[in-house]
Amino acid sequence: MNLSEVTERISRKLEAKGAQPDRQKIESRLHRLVEEFGVNIAEAERTVTGDLAREYNLTGVGSTSTELRPISEIVPGEWVTIEGKIVALTPSLSPSIAQTGIIADSSGAMRFVTWTRANAPAMEYGRWYRIESAVVDEYKGAPNLKIHSGTTISRMEKDVPLLPSITPITELKSGVGSVRAKVIQDWEVSHDRMLQTGLLGDESGTIKFVIWKEDGDGPSQGADPAAPEEPLGKEKLSLDTVYNIFYATIDEYNGRLSLSLNTAMYISDEGDIEVGRNETEIQGALVHVAPGSGLIKRCPVEGCNRTLSRQNYCPVHEIQPNFRYDLRLKAVLDDGIRARNVLMQRDVVEKLVGITLDEAIGIAESNPLGMDEIFYRVRNAVLGRYYTCSGGEFAGRLLVDSCTPITFEPAELAALLNRAGGEPA
Repeated sequence: MNLSEVTERISRKLEAKGAQPDRQKIESRLHRLVEEFGVNIAEAERTVTGDLAREYNLTGVGSTSTELRPISEIVPGEWVTIEGKIVALTPSLSPSIAQTGIIADSSGAMRFVTWTRANAPAMEYGRWYRIESAVVDEYKGAPNLKIHSGTTISRMEKDVPLLPSITPITELKSGVGSVRAKVIQDWEVSHDRMLQTGLLGDESGTIKFVIWKEDGDGPSQGADPAAPEEPLGKEKLSLDTVYNIFYATIDEYNGRLSLSLNTAMYISDEGDIEVGRNETEIQGALVHVAPGSGLIKRCPVEGCNRTLSRQNYCPVHEIQPNFRYDLRLKAVLDDGIRARNVLMQRDVVEKLVGITLDEAIGIAESNPLGMDEIFYRVRNAVLGRYYTCSGGEFAGRLLVDSCTPITFEPAELAALLNRAGGEPA
């Protein structure tokens, strides 16, 4: 079946109802759906026939996917009609995209994108819409709603409260999700565009989160003044605080999921959570101690915590004479099969090296080598020694919660040597 045959068949159906369709227009729509959106010809024919029937106010001429579908049941490859509330709008990163965000109903939520060439009306944050004849594809492993020139968008005059379903962290999958979780780690940001990154946990396990900096410009121009106000720039989460986080974006990177909270609404909760740990335990030798270990200086500006240079310079807040000291260890632990980057914070380093932060500060301030003296002491105390380390593994690095030296057992070594020697010839 080719597009010319389909164009002719659609034209005859419309003409039989008294319309005078433009064959070139029909073939152009078919070509766009089949070639640009990857829709099969049969589905494209049904869609174009239904769209033109509505344009010409005809009945009984084919049909489109007009049956209302719950968002949670939608899968890639379908053409759907949904009703939902815009719960997030995100900046467009391309001139070919007019609008992106998240739409939700009582069953779930999903990302959407509106193409500029669709000339579709802009949807407003907090409003309900009926979206007919939209195509669903896959984006970052999750269903993604695409609004094109054949999609019909109708604003609905209703305001039905949505109660997002909370999902345990270990049951999350790529797409959009809501969790109740506790902030258990607040990490040093690794990029200037990051506002905050760290670790969230609930009873089932843990997951990385990130909040990116926003302009906080508020609603887009032309929005209805009576529309619900769109949230401005995001605020940082507080350590050891429980939050209800609704409509976070869930992405997968290197086989691990992480939450982006820029699309989310989060509200602190007075309760507490006993966080379940997805611990990784490894044994091996510390074969390398990286620069930046030992005594370091951190930026004192609230919410920053970046490591300062030797000249007390913060890449964001510049010179910080009122810095604060900290201890850490960045190293490589090799178990004989795989070498892993490990990061240990102050409490673990103090126990492992046998020096407190106050003692390290006193030594550095009175020793000619300054902070380098602490680096050498830390390195000499751990390099080449064997440890059992446990913690969460994220982005290729083990964030160590506990580290214990492996005790040397002379009897085990003797047995190993005897086996290696074998029987005498």
